[in-house]
Amino acid sequence: MRAAAIIVSTVLTLVAVALVARTVASMVGVIRLGQPAVGRTNQPAQRWRTMLRETLGHTRLLKWNLIGAAHWFVFVGFGFLFFTLVTAYGQVYAGADWALPIIGHWWPYELASELIAVLTLVAILTLIVIRQRAHPRRLGRSSRFTGSTFWQAYYVEYTILAVAVCILLLRGFEGALAGTGWSPHFALSYPLVAAFSGMSPAALANAIWIVATIKIAVSAAWLIVIAANPTMGVAWHRFTAFFNIWFKRNADGGTALGPLQPMYSKGQPINFEDPGEDDIFGAGAVEEFTWKGLLDFTTCTECGRCQSVCPAWNTGKPLSPKLFVLGLRDHAHAKAPYLQTPETERDALPAALKAEAARALVGPTDASADGSPGAVIDPDVLWSCTTCGACVEQCPVDIEHVDHIVDVRRHQVLVESEFPSELNQLFRGLESKGNPWNMNASGRMDWAKNLPFEVPVLGSGVESLGEVEYLFWVGCAGAYDDRAKKTTQAVAELLHMAGVSFAVLGQAETCTGDPARRSGNEFVYQMLAQQNVETLREAGATKAVVTCAHCFNTIKNEYRQLGLELEVVHHTQLLNRLVRDGRLTPVPPPADSNGDGRRGESLQPVTYHDPCYLGRHNQVYEPPRELLGALPGVEVREMPRSGSTSFCCGAGGARMWMEERIGSRVNLERTSEAVATGAERIATGCPFCKVMLSDGVTQQQADGSAGQDVEVIDVAQLLLESVRRGTIPPREEKPQVSEGNEASSGPVSS
Repeated sequence: MRAAAIIVSTVLTLVAVALVARTVASMVGVIRLGQPAVGRTNQPAQRWRTMLRETLGHTRLLKWNLIGAAHWFVFVGFGFLFFTLVTAYGQVYAGADWALPIIGHWWPYELASELIAVLTLVAILTLIVIRQRAHPRRLGRSSRFTGSTFWQAYYVEYTILAVAVCILLLRGFEGALAGTGWSPHFALSYPLVAAFSGMSPAALANAIWIVATIKIAVSAAWLIVIAANPTMGVAWHRFTAFFNIWFKRNADGGTALGPLQPMYSKGQPINFEDPGEDDIFGAGAVEEFTWKGLLDFTTCTECGRCQSVCPAWNTGKPLSPKLFVLGLRDHAHAKAPYLQTPETERDALPAALKAEAARALVGPTDASADGSPGAVIDPDVLWSCTTCGACVEQCPVDIEHVDHIVDVRRHQVLVESEFPSELNQLFRGLESKGNPWNMNASGRMDWAKNLPFEVPVLGSGVESLGEVEYLFWVGCAGAYDDRAKKTTQAVAELLHMAGVSFAVLGQAETCTGDPARRSGNEFVYQMLAQQNVETLREAGATKAVVTCAHCFNTIKNEYRQLGLELEVVHHTQLLNRLVRDGRLTPVPPPADSNGDGRRGESLQPVTYHDPCYLGRHNQVYEPPRELLGALPGVEVREMPRSGSTSFCCGAGGARMWMEERIGSRVNLERTSEAVATGAERIATGCPFCKVMLSDGVTQQQADGSAGQDVEVIDVAQLLLESVRRGTIPPREEKPQVSEGNEASSGPVSS
């Protein structure tokens, strides 16, 4: 029996090692087909710290506590219990009583082995139950596992289960063979030791050889299976995740959010004033992604966390960040042999391989009449993305979904001229008028006409921004949208009340270029951004306050790519600071008949919606909440999805300028969540969010699903209401239409 065990173990091990080595070489070859990735090896020491923190500490996985903890024990078991595999080989080749040198019979090691085996067993059973409870057959489309390859997940789960059971059985047989009774060496396996103690030494030795061989066979079979399936991310991520995390965009561990990556061609910056004839614009073929992108695709675990939080997927649209990545992964590995074959020899390749290589990256995904495969990515998938970053925030292995989606958009816009027709109006407005509303620059200061003080404008009373503390960047929405103008007026009035000196650019201000860049039109973005950077430099800007989350992100993060260093704060940050410093004093509402300062018997309920480009993209979560918490008479109620898990309003990624024709509307889903808190007011800190949520409230009021007293309002307006109570007399205002019912020109979504 032992001879058979040796033969089986040897053959399986040699085959497994050979096949895995070949597959690893093949996978490396696929990844090397990608374009150069810039800035992925800087700060190596910091990258090592980040990688060890995220892998050993499971910092990202533990955002889902139970699943993260269970996965951690499986992860530790996978590594630590490797030593038990070595022991199994020793038992097969050297004898049933073989143990690791030095530590093999050291009771702390044996106790640790048993403890980890038990916890791994419990953990994998927990994960099996979780997968079954979240199975698509129970939850349908809402299951995060929809589209995942189930047989692969089952195979990995039951392999781990079998290994853990083998380890505990071996410990029981080893204890019975030693005949020592209870001892710290077999503290957890003692029930098994007692159960097997009646067996003869020969029977126990045979049992050890059999179970050790099974353990080796299970492990070798696992290696053979994953070697035969290089796209089996649920298994391969155990190895590739270390590299993917080490090479992530930000060495300090920050997510790949905030600024988009600049456009490179073959690793070099593109000169947009005089681009080269062979420059690569975005990704029009799978090999035009960077090698880091191809590593991303290979590393996907198919866990579906990204899918579960995607606003597009959650509202019935075809975009799933997971399926987007998996489609590119499968296509990359299928096309790789064609790309690796010299051009002169490609005609001799199999027809199926040539057909795969000829697939368009974007287009109709159905097979053609002649049987040719359809495109890899459906256009509706590509253009459903709001670039909210929820997928990137949740991904446990740091896949950079938003960057990849925008890279494909760049190629579609700049090379193929294939994009939603609504974007034509957006691009025309940005190119000819410098704003997406296609309004004249002469109207940029209309918002200031009814203010009781003169707003300083650069070039008209203020010659240099060095004369004032802040540049107030108004933004296109703040200048042209009727609802956003109220936020602009409120911020200007509050800064004036607090004695903060500021000035605006007036007609010299133009769109930051955010909607152009997120929709893939890098040429228009570069034109607008360069113009703004030059204006800000000439004006001597050093500090800026911004009301639009998208302008905030662009000026703060992306203009730095063009060499502009500017301290940028969001208006909620600055206003919160002014309240803390006592320069603005919120005042309670008038006391009721009870004289307790309350409205009736309760405070006014307010819920806060986190703008994606303020929260997830820039980690500004607390200042708006702290500011709301400082307002007397306000009770802040959080939505179930808030902070880093906040649900998008639907306006980002230039979606504000595109109609939603598939599924339900993202803004309605978010509005429903806000209304369900019982809040009378929905507060936010971004004009895009304000427009989308206002439209959502208007729609729900028309449907009867929201009360007529629900209002969408900016945090600055709430603060101004409170501060004004302390002014005598308050400023008179003309009667205005309810914000939820106002018309807003421009966005097709409104």
